[in-house]
Amino acid sequence: YIDRLTEVFRELRRVLRSDGTLWLNIADTYCGTGNKGYHADPKNPKGRNGQQIARNNRVSGCKQKDLIGIPWLLAFALRADGWYLRSDIIWQKENPMPESVKDRPTRCYEHIFLLTKSKKYFYDAAAIAEPLAPTTAARYRTGRSAGQKYADEIPGQGKVQGLNRARSGSYYDEALMPTMRNRRDVWLINTVPYKGGHFAAFPPKLAETCIKAGCPKGGVVLDPFFGSGTTGAAARQLDRHYIGIEINAEYCALARARIGGTEK
Repeated sequence: YIDRLTEVFRELRRVLRSDGTLWLNIADTYCGTGNKGYHADPKNPKGRNGQQIARNNRVSGCKQKDLIGIPWLLAFALRADGWYLRSDIIWQKENPMPESVKDRPTRCYEHIFLLTKSKKYFYDAAAIAEPLAPTTAARYRTGRSAGQKYADEIPGQGKVQGLNRARSGSYYDEALMPTMRNRRDVWLINTVPYKGGHFAAFPPKLAETCIKAGCPKGGVVLDPFFGSGTTGAAARQLDRHYIGIEINAEYCALARARIGGTEK
């Protein structure tokens, strides 16, 4: 599985622009009995390609019930194959799929790896910046007193423009105050219902965030696992072009309907 995906992404790297980015969302799974099973979604019990799934039998180095570590196995394989591994983003969900397990916590996150073709690449940090917490903004606005070294009195705080100087009045000019900060690598994005039959659909906000940061307006977004077209719909809404590749003809029909405006 890892070897095959590495081959697929090698071809994607070949056609990617030199300043392009890869945003890879992949979930983990557990080593099971080896018997065939079904996905947990009652609308699509046979998974992405309409087939039964194998429960990870005979995974080298794994015992039954072991967490396999597929995301990191793939990330390391891609790095060894030439990709630059730049970030491990945690996609946290407050409404994860229920699990019946009683001997471990319920899974509520997935990995999103940011990988690049080159050392220098397009990344628009401002497009996905997040607001400062109100308390942080208030501390920055009052700045530091003459006897303080830092605006928030925490040693090691980096310099913030307009803050690390003694204030002349009660407050600094609000025009100098930062209101946004660089996006952190834990993203709280809940899943959203989709009435189509695609099991692995992810929320549009997730696709939009990756596209805003990793692709300039007018650029092209390529999704080799297009599914129901979430990425294409997001790209179109954000004034980007898209190319979608999907092996399942039924999902292609879903994507055409969705992007054409008949499915919301």
